[in-house]
Amino acid sequence: MADIRSQPGAPSAQRSARLRMLTAVAEDRGDTDVLLTAMLHATAELGGLGAMAHLLVTVRRSALRLVVSTGLPGAFVRAWETIADTGPAAPVRAVKEGVPVFLPRLEVPEQPAGKPSPDTSGSGLPSGAGIAAVPLPGQDGPFGVLSVITAPGLEPDEEQWAFLQSLCRWAAGRLRLTTPRPEGLSPALLGEDEGDGTEEGEGDGRGEGSGRGAAGDGEGGPDGQGPGEGGRPSGPPGETQREPKPPASGAVSGSWDWDLGSGQFTIDEPFLTTMNIDQKPVDFVENWADRVHPDDQPYLVHNAEEAIRGRGSYAAEYRVRRADGSYAWLHSRGKVLLDEDGEAVRLRGRFHDNTAAHAALEPVAHALRHMTDGFLAVAADWRIQFVNVAAERVLGSPGGLTGRLLWDVPGVRDVPGLVERCREAVAGGEPAGFDAAWPGSDRWYHLRLVPVPDGGLTLYITDITERRLRQAAERAAAERAALVARLTRALAEAITAQDVVEAVAGHLLPAFGAAGLVVYAVEGGRTRVVGSVGYSEEFRGRVHGMPADAPTPIGAVMRSRTPQFFESMDSYRRQYPQSAGLASATGKQAWAFLPLTVSGHDIGTAVISFARPRRLDDDDRALLTALSGLIAQALERASLFDDAATRARELQRALLPRALPSLPAAATAARYLPAGRATEVGGDWYDVIPLSSARLALVIGDVMGHGMAQAAIMGRLRTAVRTLADLELAPDDVLGRLNDVVAELGEDRFATCLYGIYDPVGGELHYASAGHPPPALTHPDGRVTLPSHAPNPPLGIAAPPFDTVRTTLPDGSLLALYTDGLVESRARDIDTGIGQLARLLARAVEEGRTGDLDALCESLTGRLLPGREETTDDAALLLARTRQFDERDVATWRLPENPVAAGEARDHVREQLAAWNLGGDLEMTTELIVSELVGNVVRHAKGPVHLRLLRSTSLIVEVSDGSLTTPHIRHTSAADEGGRGLQLVAAMAQRWGARYTPSGKCIWTEQPLP
Repeated sequence: MADIRSQPGAPSAQRSARLRMLTAVAEDRGDTDVLLTAMLHATAELGGLGAMAHLLVTVRRSALRLVVSTGLPGAFVRAWETIADTGPAAPVRAVKEGVPVFLPRLEVPEQPAGKPSPDTSGSGLPSGAGIAAVPLPGQDGPFGVLSVITAPGLEPDEEQWAFLQSLCRWAAGRLRLTTPRPEGLSPALLGEDEGDGTEEGEGDGRGEGSGRGAAGDGEGGPDGQGPGEGGRPSGPPGETQREPKPPASGAVSGSWDWDLGSGQFTIDEPFLTTMNIDQKPVDFVENWADRVHPDDQPYLVHNAEEAIRGRGSYAAEYRVRRADGSYAWLHSRGKVLLDEDGEAVRLRGRFHDNTAAHAALEPVAHALRHMTDGFLAVAADWRIQFVNVAAERVLGSPGGLTGRLLWDVPGVRDVPGLVERCREAVAGGEPAGFDAAWPGSDRWYHLRLVPVPDGGLTLYITDITERRLRQAAERAAAERAALVARLTRALAEAITAQDVVEAVAGHLLPAFGAAGLVVYAVEGGRTRVVGSVGYSEEFRGRVHGMPADAPTPIGAVMRSRTPQFFESMDSYRRQYPQSAGLASATGKQAWAFLPLTVSGHDIGTAVISFARPRRLDDDDRALLTALSGLIAQALERASLFDDAATRARELQRALLPRALPSLPAAATAARYLPAGRATEVGGDWYDVIPLSSARLALVIGDVMGHGMAQAAIMGRLRTAVRTLADLELAPDDVLGRLNDVVAELGEDRFATCLYGIYDPVGGELHYASAGHPPPALTHPDGRVTLPSHAPNPPLGIAAPPFDTVRTTLPDGSLLALYTDGLVESRARDIDTGIGQLARLLARAVEEGRTGDLDALCESLTGRLLPGREETTDDAALLLARTRQFDERDVATWRLPENPVAAGEARDHVREQLAAWNLGGDLEMTTELIVSELVGNVVRHAKGPVHLRLLRSTSLIVEVSDGSLTTPHIRHTSAADEGGRGLQLVAAMAQRWGARYTPSGKCIWTEQPLP
């Protein structure tokens, strides 16, 4: 059984309600209906695609046989009609192990021996659908299984498994075929090679829907069924086998024979011809089962199994499909024949036609006469042939309707459009239905018009008044819920107190037909008008600053925290005569005073007023009271907005670099500008990170959105970038790791980032970008270029690898990295802004203003963003003026791949340090470092081996080889001969480390210059 993982499901109350509904299912429901009811509840509970029910069969060969399905296409069902009781299929495992089983992916089940695998193409089920199977329990183990096909990626949780098991226990207890000792059910008269189930009304051939036979078969009652559910006589719930009624005298009969070993089934051909039963070959029991009504198949399985297991007689009564699609009732009796060892080998007997007896049953007419829905039967000449009690009650004409023209009945004639619809239904031969308000009453009815083959019509009348009232209530509730949702969204977007007032006025006043709104706050014991709609400036001046304890509804509502409603001026005047003049001055006639309270803290009062007298019912009052809480929360947020925005900006500034490092490879400067006062802080950031070998990393990024959460995410990303930079990863690898970090934050989180590494030896810059604007490169001659490359998606939605751009920067170049907030605004698209930035950079070079990068940052941001209070996005700018190493400060040698390499390396070091006038102690320590590093390469790595010395603010030694294995310092014991070399290197060098190169790795050290 697969592990149960939690997933959203129906709440516990809903599951309990489903189980309570099962107790209301009538006791006389047939086996097919019981299974179908259980499957429908199971499918709804899991949000599944459909369901199946199998029974275990043991005669001739052990297998699971499909007896009913719902919601599943025929191409899929055919593969599951008969499945071997071996293999890993979920239904098989559930029956064998006696426990629920879930498989996350459907596979074609194993077929019984000799049966070809079916073609499941075109089943229509989505890829990745799963299956949850629960056994049907009996005293001696499961006798069947119920399976639900689940949507891709969904798996039942523990509560859903418990519900499914309760459902299967209920179904197993309600099935009439369940015996005290279920030992498996045979495929008797059920077969394993079903037809394609194309006959009308049979669904997929296994009892889909109601399980009724072909429409219009005319047998038994008006729906083609005999008395009782599924056309069988009802009996006590515990009944395991019914006694069929004896055949009528003179009925057509014929013999049949079933070989239990081979499955061959033979019937008198004259009997089939006389009964007009489908003439397709009847060679095996499976062929005969194709003609049996789906509702009767579970019952038939049980009767045959009981007879074979008991070595006794067999009796059953069931329906068989005729060639014209109708059903005949057959009474079948037989006897089990045994071999010399006492084993059942044959079942032989006779059929008798019992259709006429069923057609003449009076209980059908009695049931129609007294059923709760109205029912009329009209002949081809439009005269009423039959009318039941309920219809007479609706029509208001008890008795005397039979034989009258339908159009002469006043109740029918007065229903708008009924006459025309009746004629159209008969002319078209198609059923029709519609809802109508019954004339002269407050009742609603659904009228169902069903034409019959002889040109007549049946009319069903169902009272749907309660349903209509329920639907009206549901519509009203839906409208209220939609209002709450709209107002909630608007209040969530409101920033200032005036925004809150406008949101309430825009959504609440039209919904209630109100004419005015005033929102008061109480400060220092006096009222302050926060905002108003529909009131004059004079009135606002009169109430502003009024004492909160004045004899007005405002003070009373604040003190009691209870809303007050006045449906007219008279009701207001009776309760508050002292302030009646003030109320009259508003020109309003009805009011709702709502307290604004948040977490026990009184914010103020909201007053909604109406131009005319208005009575608010209980639902209206409850809704306004609930919405007052949302308004209070929005006002509280508005008052706290400025403080929160300030704290967010302080947080972001604290997360940004306090000062950029002074590096030999480049001079840098940066600016961060928050958005205007009306918007929260964003997530823009920048950084300059020193790397090994005098290289440096330039980083700039932007977390999408605004708020403290974005600022915190920015801090996480900046920390992650510094950590990844210390690992000496390439730019595309850094963005790949950052993409994972952002993806873990949630689907609604993403960010842009540009990460580049500048190497002053040769002046090469290589960078990768995730949805970020390209860098602007200003050459010493003033020419500005924007390296072009196909943009990658932002972090969080990207799919690595990221593209890497390599370019060479001339010495003294000016590199500008920026976020979209610097170049994009409401009045300017991003391309226009980038072009403007390029022109400003070129002009700065031309005017010689690139020497002071701080001043240049201030100039660029001031020109590009002249009015910061009007911007809606924050912005960041990072400038770097690059420097290249002089060729005389770089020395490189290739060393042999043998033990003499260390000696040559020491010679090169002595010669080069002498040329740089860096002898003395530095020379000795450098020789030791180089000797140890080169010796490690010769012993443990592979070539080619290179040695490079860099003279910068420190002496940098690099030893490169073609191996990807990096050395690590380890603890050594007194007896170890090796393992101490790196300890010496670490002790002699100021810093050391390793990084990967395109051809292998590089071990580097830094030593301070004398």
